[in-house]
Amino acid sequence: MPPKSRTPFLPALILLTTLLPLPSAAQPVLHTDPLNLTPPVRQSLELFYNLNFDAALKIQEQVARQNPNNPMASNYLLTTLIFRELYNQDLLDTTYYAHNSFLTVKREVNVSQAARSRIEDLTSKVQHLTDAELATNPNDANALFARGYAKGMHAVFITLVDHAFTAAARQGYSARNDSEAALKIDPQYADAWMAIGIQRFAVASLPKWLRFMVGIMGVGGNKQEGLADLRKSAENGTVTPIESRTVLSLFLRHDGQYPAALEVQRGLQKEYPHNYIFCLEVANLTKDEGHGLDAIATYKQVIDTAAKPGYFINPRLELAWFGLADTQRGYNMIKDAAYGYTQAAQQPDSSDWLRKRALLSAGQMYDLLHQRPDALKMYQQVLQPGGDQTQADAARKYLQTPYQGK
Repeated sequence: MPPKSRTPFLPALILLTTLLPLPSAAQPVLHTDPLNLTPPVRQSLELFYNLNFDAALKIQEQVARQNPNNPMASNYLLTTLIFRELYNQDLLDTTYYAHNSFLTVKREVNVSQAARSRIEDLTSKVQHLTDAELATNPNDANALFARGYAKGMHAVFITLVDHAFTAAARQGYSARNDSEAALKIDPQYADAWMAIGIQRFAVASLPKWLRFMVGIMGVGGNKQEGLADLRKSAENGTVTPIESRTVLSLFLRHDGQYPAALEVQRGLQKEYPHNYIFCLEVANLTKDEGHGLDAIATYKQVIDTAAKPGYFINPRLELAWFGLADTQRGYNMIKDAAYGYTQAAQQPDSSDWLRKRALLSAGQMYDLLHQRPDALKMYQQVLQPGGDQTQADAARKYLQTPYQGK
């Protein structure tokens, strides 16, 4: 007679396990909203990263119609609309942000009311949807990330367009809080590290007077931790790797770590060779690293490549011409610099702000070339009424006295 089993319920246990769901190995945790992995979303992001904003929006509009209650569907639209506006306003000129001077230079940015309203409406929609989801399930990492992502994107918009530093700093801090909460729920939610990294680095970089003004004196910041956070999202994220690498390159440039910034930027250029800004940034970083002659060759290559039909989508050539002229100016190539600045000013889609910067610089170069009539024409164009007036005082000065610097 066989001995009694010490586990008489074992057969029942075996039967029960056959009725239970398969273990997580068969149902992997995604650590992201499943919508982020769908083919239409991935296709729209590829278009976005090649600066084909209009084509990306067509797909994203359809995704949003099919997923009206998913906050990430609205976030895709929000991000594309914001960056299309920034690109068209020449606000993706990274030279403008490489140092803290943009904090004190107030330039007028004319965003249409229709574009502004759409951006504000989408931000509010994401807030509403995520608040509702979190009221039902406070441990929804996807909702926390989506809410923080929208706050972060909106903070970028009001910082660069409106110079609303106080509101942007608070939104950035709130985005960090949402992202930290998502990581507490799911430590592998790698996309969440981007908002944390940006906020940590940005706070550590702000002058003390500005930190006081925006009310974040007690908020901690650490540049090295911020860069490490960005590397985590760049290496392991689903939604944020390209954005994280782009910001990482900008922050490294801000701190003068040009070789590291160039390594990141060349990787982005290799992955997205039709992204005009990525290609242009390689030239900017080469210049900043101190290899001006190589930078001149790279700027010229970007301009030549832009002449190939369809290679870049809507290349903002004023940025390349201005960067080229600035570099030539540094090497005392005054005649070449005058030509480059003039070309920058003549680009049909140039923002008024950049056009007048280029006109003023061109006038300075003509003064150095002792071509006073040409210099006066440039200064007079800077002083045309309406539009950006940030260069007006300098233009009035040089109308009276020729520029004699470098």
